[in-house]
Amino acid sequence: MQGRKNYSEKLFMSFQLSERIPKDNFYRRLRETLDLQSVYSDTRDLYGRTGNPSIDPVVFFKLMLVGYLENITSDRKLVDHCSMRMDILYFLGYDIDEQLPLHSTISRTRQLYPATIFESLFNKVFALCVDKGMVSGHTQALDSAPIKVNASMESLELKKPFQSIERHFEAVNTENQEPVITATPSTVGLITAPQHHLNRVKHVHDKLRQNPVGASGASHEKAQLFSNKTHYNPHDPDARISVKPGKARKLNYHCSMAVDSGQGVISHIQADYADGRDSQYLPAMTVQVQKRLKANDLRMTDLLADAGYSNGYNYEFLELRNITPWIPVFGKYKPEREWVTYNRRDDVFTCTMGKTIPFKGFDITSDGKPIKNYRALRGDCVPCVLKESCTPKSQFKRISTTAYEDYYHRAYERQLSRRGKRMKQTRQSTVEPVFGSLIHYYGLSKINVLGKSAAHKVVLMAATCFNLKKYLKTFKRKLTNSAAMDTMAHLIGAFLKPSIAFTSNF
Repeated sequence: MQGRKNYSEKLFMSFQLSERIPKDNFYRRLRETLDLQSVYSDTRDLYGRTGNPSIDPVVFFKLMLVGYLENITSDRKLVDHCSMRMDILYFLGYDIDEQLPLHSTISRTRQLYPATIFESLFNKVFALCVDKGMVSGHTQALDSAPIKVNASMESLELKKPFQSIERHFEAVNTENQEPVITATPSTVGLITAPQHHLNRVKHVHDKLRQNPVGASGASHEKAQLFSNKTHYNPHDPDARISVKPGKARKLNYHCSMAVDSGQGVISHIQADYADGRDSQYLPAMTVQVQKRLKANDLRMTDLLADAGYSNGYNYEFLELRNITPWIPVFGKYKPEREWVTYNRRDDVFTCTMGKTIPFKGFDITSDGKPIKNYRALRGDCVPCVLKESCTPKSQFKRISTTAYEDYYHRAYERQLSRRGKRMKQTRQSTVEPVFGSLIHYYGLSKINVLGKSAAHKVVLMAATCFNLKKYLKTFKRKLTNSAAMDTMAHLIGAFLKPSIAFTSNF
């Protein structure tokens, strides 16, 4: 049954809590600004008609906001902290003699509520920032960072072969002549990677055993031999080993974020598995950002990101949606090639001897990426005096390029332009400080919950508090500027009044 906290302020020996909280107190202004009554309708279907009353949903979300605003990630410490602060008690709607909810109730309620309710609160605060004119909408900056999880590399366990277990049960069913029951088996703790991926991991591990190289800051002597394809953490199966050059292998979640370039308001944030590349999350994030901006009558025209998001498909995806991607090219793209020049209009290569290397067709790489193949004539290459230097191991010159060559070329020209260098500075000054603030001041130094879904709720609440605090600071600044203008006008009027009176005497 959904509970509802009915608050009526009490009078204790001529003491009222509201009279003790200053008018400009942060939590007093937050209580007057943020309306959470819609939470009751959003959570009504999650409760039954009978049973004991639950924690008030509004009180729960207020406690969540306080936790990330005060950089407190422990529910137990949060309850203790709130009980000692009169301004927070006033914000929660509790008097000084009332008992706050138990920390276990907060944890269970967080698990009960789906992520859509947390997203609804994020959208509500984002709309407040839009109404205040803090969001430009046209330019968004993307970035990502690994966030520590509540699990240890020391607790990793080896996965069991999935295929051998499946074959074992098939053999048992065949021997017992029992019908096979179709069900979706759980893959937690089972190896699901294809064999060629496992062979690649084995090859890397063999090289590391022969030539051990200590990873920077690695806490485990065998940390280099751990892989997401062969190991998992039973405490938090969604946690993944994060591999980054120059850093230790640790269990993390992957936090992706989009920030508006106007005043640094977070326009989207999400938690994902840490073993994925940045580039694979860009299309879904772009769709979510566009949807949120469209709901607030805004439109995105430019997207800023680092080279980790460079991908031919991403360039095409953004340009087809009329978004200019300011993403530096990265990977196997080569703007210039040795021994040949490229004619973009005719789509043909020409070697230094003047022979053409025409386009022959498309192909697919082992990773499923489309490529374009160019091949010269054998009669042109065999008698050539530069053959030993140009193509010593083949009868003719072969060139393979990405199928997104034109998109890469435009991105390369943009990054070399003057505006491209300005956009790079804009991205660095927009999104990177926001990540630093979230990690150091809004509870994202470590995620103390288990599971990707719960981690997504955590990053949503941290981003909501960041936007909310920025909104209230802007509101206060405008009030201060208005008061300063009124004071200045009063002083000018007081200064001019004697002069007017003096002039009127003549």
